[in-house]
Amino acid sequence: MRDETACLHAGYTPTNTQPRVVPIVQSTTYVYDSTEDVAAVFDDPTRSLIYSRFANPTVMAVEEKIAALEGGVAAMCTSSGQAATLLAILNLCQAGDSFISVPEIYGGTVNLFAVTLKRMGIECIFVDSDASDEEIDRAFKPSTKLVFGETIANPALKVFDFGKWSAVAKRHKVPLIIDNTFATPILCKPIEHGADVVIHSTSKYMDGHAVQVGGVIVDSGRFDWTNGNFPDFTTPDDSYHGITYAGTYSQAPFIIKARMQLMRDFGCYPAAHSAFLLNLGLETLAMRMKQYCENALVVARHFEASDKIAHVVYPGLPTHPDYALTQRYLKGASGVISVIFEGGKAPAQRFMDSLKLTSNQVHVADIRSCVLHPASETHRQLNDEQLRQAGIDPGMVRFSVGLEAIDDILADIDQALAAC
Repeated sequence: MRDETACLHAGYTPTNTQPRVVPIVQSTTYVYDSTEDVAAVFDDPTRSLIYSRFANPTVMAVEEKIAALEGGVAAMCTSSGQAATLLAILNLCQAGDSFISVPEIYGGTVNLFAVTLKRMGIECIFVDSDASDEEIDRAFKPSTKLVFGETIANPALKVFDFGKWSAVAKRHKVPLIIDNTFATPILCKPIEHGADVVIHSTSKYMDGHAVQVGGVIVDSGRFDWTNGNFPDFTTPDDSYHGITYAGTYSQAPFIIKARMQLMRDFGCYPAAHSAFLLNLGLETLAMRMKQYCENALVVARHFEASDKIAHVVYPGLPTHPDYALTQRYLKGASGVISVIFEGGKAPAQRFMDSLKLTSNQVHVADIRSCVLHPASETHRQLNDEQLRQAGIDPGMVRFSVGLEAIDDILADIDQALAAC
């Protein structure tokens, strides 16, 4: 199925007399006829459902849909995008291990990698996106287990060079994990460009309506976990009846291991009702992403024409340094724009405070236009010099373009610019 069709039909096919819409299975547990039946499922949980901390029919339908959209073999939903990132890393790394990440990633992910995982004994080695192959190779250690990046970085809006970094990962026989939140599988399918695992914060474009937080991990099914670098996949798991993941579950061992080990122990599985709401968002994702991109390109050009804007950062503009990568890997540059105001923080704040249609909120990729000013909101404790060191210009505003009529969005921008 093409994306527009898969958004509506993948993951759930009702049969005679069944409900047309994915039903909400609001139950934590499932009934069996005998103790032997229960024991058999504990030996192999893929045979049936055990408990809704592991899997739930409503969530499973959404997992199958997202896997189909990404071109993967299996997926596992989580309670947040941060949980998806955490479990994806912990599925490969333990104390003493390391991994490589480019620095242009979501700020919350930076903190997870540089602070929280460090406390757990896992080292994140940040390597410049534009580093040479020799510099990247030198950063690898015998303990390095993966490479991490974002398709479109939040909020830097740098486009990931799949060709370069997938070659690096293959050369070192480790998987490439990609956060595809801003692009979604409608604009980019990282697996087609060499990614082995894909994650999302489904709270953003996939949900689209800012009604529930969630995440997902997608297994490409293409990585060779028997290459000698991942003994946890090829030796028996004593915590789960001696199962060998790469042997018993050769099609999707990454997701099975994450579900049977980590979801079992962390329990960060989404509720059935959350998955139901996510599915409603997914059904219109293909249509929405096209309109986000169209609206954002118009808005980006409109900002460029203003003498009150020093710089516009949007991968869909030819002036963006990664424009060639956008053309190579993306079908659109999503709906998020960063604009830097002449004069710094004061005019940026006046602009935001003067907006009427567009919301000032700590969110992005909403169906409604919204803005965030890092210097006075999420990073307000820093002075101007500290902000620059953190890569945040005091005059920067992150503008997430929604699906309102484009003339209304532009009119709101113009009246707010007039106040600057």
